[in-house]
Parts: sequence; structure tokens; C-alpha cells
Amino acid sequence: MAPSVSPHAPWWQSGILYQVYPRSFQDGDGDGIGDLRGVIARLHYLVDLGVDALWLSPIFTSPMVDFGYDISDYTDIDPLFGSLADFDALVTAAHGLGLKVVLDLVPNHTSDQHPWFVESRGSRDSRKRDWYIWRDGQPDGGPPNNWTSEFGGSAWTFDAATGQHYYHAFLSAQPDLNWRNPQVRQAIADVMRFWLRRGVDGFRVDVMWHLVKDADFRDNPLNPDYTPDRQPYERLLPLYSTDRPDVHDVVAELRQVMEAFDDRVLIGEIYLPPEKLVAYYGAGLKGAHLPFNFALISTPWSARAVGDLIARYEALLPSGAWPNWVLGNHDRVRIAGRVGPAQARVAAMLLLTLRGTPTMYYGDEIGLPQVPIAPEQVRDPFETNVPGYGVGRDGCRTPMQWDGSAHAGFTAGEPWLPLTDDFASRNVAVERSDSSSMLALYGALIALRRARAELSLGDYEEWPSGEADVLAYWRGHGGRRMLVVLNFSDRPVTIALPSSAAGATIMLSTMMDRAAEVAGDRLNLRGAEGMVLDLAPTAI
Repeated sequence: MAPSVSPHAPWWQSGILYQVYPRSFQDGDGDGIGDLRGVIARLHYLVDLGVDALWLSPIFTSPMVDFGYDISDYTDIDPLFGSLADFDALVTAAHGLGLKVVLDLVPNHTSDQHPWFVESRGSRDSRKRDWYIWRDGQPDGGPPNNWTSEFGGSAWTFDAATGQHYYHAFLSAQPDLNWRNPQVRQAIADVMRFWLRRGVDGFRVDVMWHLVKDADFRDNPLNPDYTPDRQPYERLLPLYSTDRPDVHDVVAELRQVMEAFDDRVLIGEIYLPPEKLVAYYGAGLKGAHLPFNFALISTPWSARAVGDLIARYEALLPSGAWPNWVLGNHDRVRIAGRVGPAQARVAAMLLLTLRGTPTMYYGDEIGLPQVPIAPEQVRDPFETNVPGYGVGRDGCRTPMQWDGSAHAGFTAGEPWLPLTDDFASRNVAVERSDSSSMLALYGALIALRRARAELSLGDYEEWPSGEADVLAYWRGHGGRRMLVVLNFSDRPVTIALPSSAAGATIMLSTMMDRAAEVAGDRLNLRGAEGMVLDLAPTAI
């Protein structure tokens, strides 16, 4: 059993993160694209929902080749989203409502239009040449090595003017910075301080595991498990282009920048298995506060697979490290699209009752599905560069649906991506008036988590239910315990409760219709039903 933490834990331990994809949250000026004024207008919704912090996907100045992940100015806001004054107004308003604000930091690469890169590619003698990764090609004119871009093709682009190749882990318009250069490290540290001084409460660091590359630029080995149905990037194992041992020194330096400011959080985007992920907490827990744990997104949706993942992750966590869980984000198929609408309710209960910080993705709380995108509607460069593999991310980035009016209350203009066909019935306004809706379930789960330290800060211990399709676990804190029981199947099941849980009160069912019911010695679960049961303190 993992130990409980102090009731005076920092906000990012007891709180809930909510990811806002600014382009799709709320449009304040009618151009069909969300912006900062739109976010400000919807802050009360986040307060009512009960989350503690909003994480904003990139809003910095950008040519928008990759929708803000190609930054041309780290210290200004793109006019598409507003201005620095709008950002300051957002921070002030959020803080006034008790909400924290976390920014997306993209330090691995810049836009090819960033002044740093423009200067770097000006000549081989440029003062900023070594700020990026430049290499001579092979004698036959080929690229320096076999590294491939996650967005398809070689990760090297030849620059005819200077006769060398530059490295880009993603699009050729996104050249990678050279994190072995101390000047680069200092420049990004200065960027962080710029935003921290403006009141930002933390950063989510994009592709943290990519930051440092092999010093000798060795070829990546072939993936022995590769099959033709997998995207081309997976043909090689990125042994030398990602997750290098030196990266942990860089993460520790990022953490040092944060330590000069009170009560801030450093989050790392890291798509690695738990065995490697946990290293990003750093020696002495001086790395990322929260190395993002995306394992639920790729784990098969079954009680046994999820239970095994939780046990494995908990066992691997360094002493004192705080876990975290993510079910969806702007890069992956929405949870309702992966497991279906019924199991999406079970997934919500799982996310909000596990030990550790949960991160919600906007729209999941109203059950937004993965929206089909017609070929002529595709915006994502990943899909256009690597067609036919289902890698497009547009379907999980569609506009938030607020009401049944034109364009779902998102914009007065034409939305940049399509809405769901059923937006008139799948929206915040409708679900607020339905006590059994997905939004009502999320609200009840969040309220319960905030009210009960067992869920926000307590221990976790799996309980063997005796039913293969049921995952059950205890959450305990301060002499009180709760039991969470989740049916991962679509069939009804009955389980025998332990003697300590007999007579427990059902606090919440995913179907929103059994609250305050007293359980006997057996618990009947309907298909795709989850429950939270409250044990009397004397029953422990």
C-alpha cells in the first residue's frame, strides 16, 4: 500500500488539471477559432466544474504550421489568440477565481521562422549556428544518419545555402534546438522566468524525452516488432534520438528554474513505458514534479490490464514521488472513441478515484466523441504527411459544445473544425439540466474527490474482487476508507463484498441513480457500471 501524503500537500497533488485547447474552447471575436478572451469568458464554467488548474496548449507567436507547436517568439502571444494584455487579464481573472494557469512550453524545437533559426541558417559561421543541430551529410549526399521524423520521412533537411542538414524530430518547419549548448539552456530558462514572473503557475514541457540526442549521432536500430500496418516512424527504435541519459541533467536544470518561484509545477510530456518514465522524477525527486503518465491511453481496456498497469506503476514510483493519470489529450483519440460511451463513464470514475493527480481533456466531461473528419476538412499536418495510418488528430480537437444554438455557442463565425452531428443534444447546457448526464457524473466525481481526502490524497490498494471483469480498489486516509468497484464488461456481475464493506453506503454510481443505497454482503453491478462505496470508520 502506497503511503498517504500530508493533508497540506501542494495544489498540484490534491488538485485536478484541465487541458484547454485554445483554438477549440471558445471564440471571442467571431473568426471561428478560439482565443484568450473566449477562455476568460468560460472560466466560471471551470470553477463550477470544480477543477483546480487550466493547462493551455501553445498560444505563443507562431506561423501555425503545427498549430502553435512551431514557435517563432516565446515571449509574445499570437494575434490569433489575443495579446499579452489578454493573457495578463486571463491570469488575473483565473487567480481571482482560485484557478491556477499552466502553460505549454515547447523547448525541443522552434519554428524555422524564429529569429534564432534564421540567424543559425545564415551561415556556418553564424553565432547561433550551434543553437540547432547541423551535420554534414553522407559522402553520397544522403542524410547524416537514419533518424526519421515522427511526422514522416527523414528527420534531416538539407540546406543548400550552407551545405549541411538540420535535424527536426517533427516537421521540417520545426528545427530542433541543440540542448548540449549552454546558451540554448540559458535562453529557455529566461523564457520560463518571463512567464513565471507574469504569474504562470507551471509548465507542461512538450516532448521532454526528446530534448537531448546522442552525441555521436549513431543510427537507430530496426524495430524487430514492426509490421507494415504501423506508421513508418515505428520502423526504427528511437534509441539514439530520444530518452538519452543526459536528458535528466536538463530536466534538473528546468526544475531549478522553477524552484526560485513559490508553489509552481513542472510537468513533462513523456511517451515512455513506466519503467523509463519514472526516471524523469529525477535524482532526489529534483526532476519533473509530474512526468505525465499516458499509459492508460494505450493499455487494453480490461480490468486485468488496467489493474496490472496500476500495480506496476505504483511499484515503480520512487519513494515520495506523486503519481498522475491521463485519459485523453490533443494528440490521441478521445476516450469515448476508444472505449465507447458506456465505458467512458467507467473511465471517468477510474480517472477521478485513482491515487495521483488526474488530468482531464476539455469536452470529455460531456462525452465528446472522436469526430469523423472528411478529407477536405483535414487540418493536421501529421495526417497529410502520413496518410492512411489513422494518425490525424483533428477528430479530438473539435470545438467545445456549449449549447444548441448555431455552432454550439462556440463561435459566431464558421468553426475551424466540425462539430458532432448531435451537438444540439450533446452540449453543456443540455447536460447541465440532466441529472444522469456525463457532465453530471463528472461534477459528482469531482465534488466527491474534493470533499474526501481518501480520494484526493489517500492510499491505494487493489482488492481482488474474484470477478475477471471487475477492478476494485481501496482508497484510505485518516482512518477512513472507500471502495471503488468498476465493471469493465457490458454484462451484469455480482461480487461478494469483504466483511469490512458489508453495509457500506453507495456514494455514487456511474449511472447516477443509486446514491445513498446501502450495500449488503453482495454487490450487483450492471454492465459498464462503476461505484464508490463509503465505509463507516468503525468498519475498518
